Amino acid sequence: MSDRIAIVGIGATQFRSISPDLSYKELVFEAAVKAYEDAGIDPRKDVDVFVTCAEDYIEGTSIFDEYTPDQLGAALRPMHTITQEGLTGLASVYLQLRTGEFEIGVVEAHSKASNILTPDGIAACAQDPIYNRPLRINHYAIAGLEMRRFMWETGITEEQCAKVVVKNRKNALKNPFAAYGANLSIEDVIKSSCVAEPLNELDIAQPADGAVVIVLATEAKAKALTKKPIWLRGIGWINCTPTLESRDWAKAIYCEKAAIMAYKMAKIQNPRKEIDFAEVDDTFSYKELQHLQAMKLGCECEMGVWIDTGMTSLSGEFPVNPSGGSLGMGHLLEASGLARVYMAVKQLRGEAGELQVKNANTALVCAWRGIPTTSGAVAILSN
Repeated sequence: MSDRIAIVGIGATQFRSISPDLSYKELVFEAAVKAYEDAGIDPRKDVDVFVTCAEDYIEGTSIFDEYTPDQLGAALRPMHTITQEGLTGLASVYLQLRTGEFEIGVVEAHSKASNILTPDGIAACAQDPIYNRPLRINHYAIAGLEMRRFMWETGITEEQCAKVVVKNRKNALKNPFAAYGANLSIEDVIKSSCVAEPLNELDIAQPADGAVVIVLATEAKAKALTKKPIWLRGIGWINCTPTLESRDWAKAIYCEKAAIMAYKMAKIQNPRKEIDFAEVDDTFSYKELQHLQAMKLGCECEMGVWIDTGMTSLSGEFPVNPSGGSLGMGHLLEASGLARVYMAVKQLRGEAGELQVKNANTALVCAWRGIPTTSGAVAILSN
């Protein structure tokens, strides 16, 4: 059994609000070529297993992994779909490499969100078909209810949630991959159109098109391929209840449990002191704060102080989403988790340019699959 697994290659397209000139296959091909060049491998000769992260409802095609081998160079090679967000797909490749049966694995996730005409209909299909779906609840209303409960229990204010948006959109201005960089004020966010009180339009990460491909390898292979392996020290994932009636509306239990699993694997005792920065799911503004709290980086009374004092800014004591997160880069559906991994790897390699975090040695990555799920994953990466 191989003891350590590393990321040896990464590739991504630029993330765009709309890409009428490219199909999802062309997006994936572009990201794959970049990842293979980065790793210095030939997918037809060197890769043992491929994983694609996709949801048939989103793709509009059943058994979607039938349509991904060509653009990944995976024809006639072992391949399967993980119907989850990308970070869980990364865990799948990790586990397969740990068996010792494989040496190099590839995970792919992509978004062609601009092709989706009925996102509400897709979200409805994820709700309980007996009790919830017949109510025809707008899926943003679920986020609004959760945001209200989170704010009520923690004392977080709308202004503090707005500061998350301002921070991440500003960071994205320096990120060449980002689709939604902007200079906003707190007032801009609070006065934007109300979607599901207290959730406003600018509190929501807007959809984007793009693709991300990650190459992983066993320790021996990683050392042979690159001088800058990024070690996957720990990873955890969890699927909690999808039903609205039995969930905790204030806490991200899935994130808490996934973090416990990842910390245990990585032998992290004090995450606040042992981790240098975080790339965290921020599908909604409050989610960044909720996830930080769930991962034991601070108690519930501290999260508001962190954002008020600039502690999570690019130059702060603990940078969070220096890339701009999903709020700044765009929400990539199942690829959002891999986008966070991609940007974390850039930081750990010292290749983040204007967004570079000083002394970045250990990163925390968190992903959430989105409404109405309580499914998520957490990873610890180190150089």
